[in-house]
Amino acid sequence: MAVGLTVTTAVALTACSRPDSDDAGAAATAAPADKKLSIGFFGFAKANSFAQATWAGVQEYAGANNAEATFLDSNFDGPTQVNQLQDAVTSKRYDIVIVQANDGTAMVNPIKQAVAAGITVVVEFTPVGGKYDTAAPQVPGTINIIDPPTVNGEGLAKMGLDACKTVVDSGCKVAYLQGFANYPLDTARTDAAVNALKAGGAAEVISNFVGGYTPDSGRAAMQNLLQAHPDVNVVIGSSQALQGATPLAAGKKITFVGNGNSTQAYDFVNKGTWYATYALPEKGQGAKAAELGIKKARGETVPESSVACEVLTDYNCLGTKEALTGKTADYSD
Repeated sequence: MAVGLTVTTAVALTACSRPDSDDAGAAATAAPADKKLSIGFFGFAKANSFAQATWAGVQEYAGANNAEATFLDSNFDGPTQVNQLQDAVTSKRYDIVIVQANDGTAMVNPIKQAVAAGITVVVEFTPVGGKYDTAAPQVPGTINIIDPPTVNGEGLAKMGLDACKTVVDSGCKVAYLQGFANYPLDTARTDAAVNALKAGGAAEVISNFVGGYTPDSGRAAMQNLLQAHPDVNVVIGSSQALQGATPLAAGKKITFVGNGNSTQAYDFVNKGTWYATYALPEKGQGAKAAELGIKKARGETVPESSVACEVLTDYNCLGTKEALTGKTADYSD
């Protein structure tokens, strides 16, 4: 889930999707206002707090707008998610599908099939296709509300470089804890973050540790990091991983930059334990995805692509203590 080191230069795409366009496949017939629409939410995993925040937004908007939603749990497995969507297309079970893709490349063909079958498809958070630096549609006929991984990585780097100034005068040593190893989204995000950190003047960038998305994996990564680089100044990673890593920095001049909008991340930032967190309001993104899907299914014209941090925040997801003042987290890890 931007040019140089800032995400503020990312421009929200404003092209619109027409329900009667050729790219919309069989979706030319708009659903009447009194028809109760069915939404299939193809989320990362039911056990994942981030996906649960998305799901809460989808459910809330659907329930208030004459629609019902179902969570299809692939448990972070790409092939399972592909099969689930293919089955849904065959059975014509849903009027709308919202896809939080585990593997954006593998989901291209089933999403094409869904569009061709007249199902309204909303691509949420993760790009579907081979490009991870854009929110533009990569499958014609889809609606996209995306946090491009490269934008995410550059935003983390921007906050990491700013965090350096709070702990060291020069020669800042920054560690970037990858999420999943060899995961396309994480690879794109890691590369963007590392390149931006180097371009921004970090004295040394360490990116060969996998922090994962749990406190346990983050704790293990931090232990290995401190053993190899006890003089590290800033650590960047998922908010879940940093919850496990943070206690190991007690008494050391180390600060953190998280990637997540959880109550725990907000608490760390507000207390000054972390410098910042990349705060994308994921429940709001789920609600927006449902809104876009329902409106298009009912024949309204909606934007076919949006950069999530631009349309959902006034701080481009750069969650410093100042930016988060008065804000409420979407979910709890």
